[in-house]
Amino acid sequence: MSARLMTKTAAVAALCLLALPAMAHPGHGDSVGFLAGFAHPFTGIDHLLAMLGVGLWGGQQRRSLAQPATFVGMMLLGALAGMVGLTVPGLETGIAATVALAGLAIALALALPNWLGMLLVGMFALAHGNAHGQELPAASAACGFLLASAVLLWAGRCIGQVLAERLLRVAGVALTAAGVVLMGGA
Repeated sequence: MSARLMTKTAAVAALCLLALPAMAHPGHGDSVGFLAGFAHPFTGIDHLLAMLGVGLWGGQQRRSLAQPATFVGMMLLGALAGMVGLTVPGLETGIAATVALAGLAIALALALPNWLGMLLVGMFALAHGNAHGQELPAASAACGFLLASAVLLWAGRCIGQVLAERLLRVAGVALTAAGVVLMGGA
C-alpha cells in the first residue's frame, strides 16, 4: 500500500472522528435502515474503540486478513442472535472489556498464534454483533454496521502497520484505560 493511500485513509478516518458529535445516535425509534446501521459503530465510543483496537492489533502483528474476516463473520452471527432476541449476559461490560483487552494486546505487542488471535477477536465480535443486532434488528441495518465495522477494522489495520511501535504501545495503554473507564460505567 502506498504512503499516499495510507495518508488519505488516515485523513478520512480523522474526518469521521471529527463528525461524531454532529451525528445522532441511531438505532432508536424508526431509524433502522442501512444508514442508521452504518453510522452506529461510529457513534458508540465502545464500538468505535474496540474495532479500531482490533484493527490496530492486527496491523501491529502484520498477519493475514484472517482476524478481521473472523471479526466480521462472527459479528454477523452475533447480530443474527441479537435480532432473534438472544442476549449475552453482561453484554455492556463485556463490550467495554473488549476495548480494554484489545488495548492490552497492543500495549504488550501480544503475538498469539493466529488461531488463538482469531478465537479472541471472534469472541469480541460476537458481543458487538449481539448488541448491534438487538439495537438495529433489520437486515439493511446489519449490512450497514457490518460495512462500517469492516471500514473501522481496515483503518485500524492500516494505522497499525505504519505507526511507530512506541506510539502503538501508547495507543494500546490509552485504549486499555478507556476500556477500564467504560467498564466502570457499564
